Amino acid sequence: MTDEQDPAGTPDVLDELRWRGLIQDATDVTELGRQLRDPTTFYVGFDPTAPSLHVGHLVQVLTARRLQLAGHRPLLLVGGATGQIGDPKEGGERNLNPPEVVAGWVDRIRDQLAPFVSFTGPVAAQAVNNLDWTGPMSVVEFLRDVGKHFPVNRMLAREVVRARLDGGISFTEFSYQLLQANDFFELHRRHGCLLQFGGSDQWGNITAGVDYVRRRGAGPVHAFTTPLVTRSDGTKFGKTEGGAVWLDAALTSPYAFYQFWVNVDDRDVGRFLRYFSFQDRETIAGLERESAARPAARIAQRALAEELTALVHGPVEAAQAVAASQALFGRGSLDELAPETLHAALREAGLLTVTGEMPAVATLLKESGLVGSLNEARRAIAEGGAYLNNQRVSDVEAVVAAETLLYGRFLVLRRGKRTFAGVELVR
Repeated sequence: MTDEQDPAGTPDVLDELRWRGLIQDATDVTELGRQLRDPTTFYVGFDPTAPSLHVGHLVQVLTARRLQLAGHRPLLLVGGATGQIGDPKEGGERNLNPPEVVAGWVDRIRDQLAPFVSFTGPVAAQAVNNLDWTGPMSVVEFLRDVGKHFPVNRMLAREVVRARLDGGISFTEFSYQLLQANDFFELHRRHGCLLQFGGSDQWGNITAGVDYVRRRGAGPVHAFTTPLVTRSDGTKFGKTEGGAVWLDAALTSPYAFYQFWVNVDDRDVGRFLRYFSFQDRETIAGLERESAARPAARIAQRALAEELTALVHGPVEAAQAVAASQALFGRGSLDELAPETLHAALREAGLLTVTGEMPAVATLLKESGLVGSLNEARRAIAEGGAYLNNQRVSDVEAVVAAETLLYGRFLVLRRGKRTFAGVELVR
């Protein structure tokens, strides 16, 4: 991120967050607004429970970016300690990952967060790891210095804990709240941190931290949560048939990332523009109007997809994703796509692997699933509805010439305007 932030802060950053729907709960909105009139050190935490963050984390990541651009200093905590424990979940006890695995994930996630904020300038961000202060603490110190300040009845009142009592919850997960609360105190003590935010599912842990800082004679400190992102159709945000949509390009390609946002439901796109886009209110309102007038064009979705792909993967990959999206449907040149982008796009569409000699085009149409039978394939060709690398196939007996293969190994098959599949020749 470039040094765009205003070191004097902006008094309306809270109003901006509220307009975007990014404030779910807050300790005291009036006091929080007063605090944010001055440069404020804040923190947001990410537990390394996987090798990458996913799109569900973007609300927190981008809210941190918004606050820094408004003149506030981010502490990005990646939980080398809490990641070894795991926040309780209603579904049952978490599997504990080996410490060395968690340590590797800490490094990967810290690197992944780096492009979203600036680590230079008057409100330079800083990456922190709670293992630095939790690791050296003995059991006796933890019980005396931290545990003493936590009434068990309040801990038992936490919704997820109540839900687990009948089936059982280990002391390990039960103690997670203490560890996270102590993070706030340590960041307050070490870095002058006055604000924590996180997802709405963390409200109990966050308020426990606010209370703990007060009980230790420090503060006052502040907190807010962002809403849980959901889809209008009831399905889980950030999930596709292939699983989670990761920020790591090795786990979710930039093209697949771009397509995730292009495919956002019309009912959700206005809300997602407010959550994730850095466009101003007037621009977002204009995109919503255009989307309502011409929903089939997916104007708002494409604007959001291009902006976020550029932000997460860089402008070059975003441009390639846009070019692939156009070329695969005959509105651009396939030759201009990088092989990695083409391969990723064809994997998303469905990739037929061929070993040895390439069969006839009609056979490829059938085996790729674009048609149900050879007769249907021949009929599609005869009627002018079959394309090979965006060129209409007119011969029902057509075969694939070697020079037709893109990068010597790929073909793009299309039936009609909107249905396509890929073929890869494996030698």
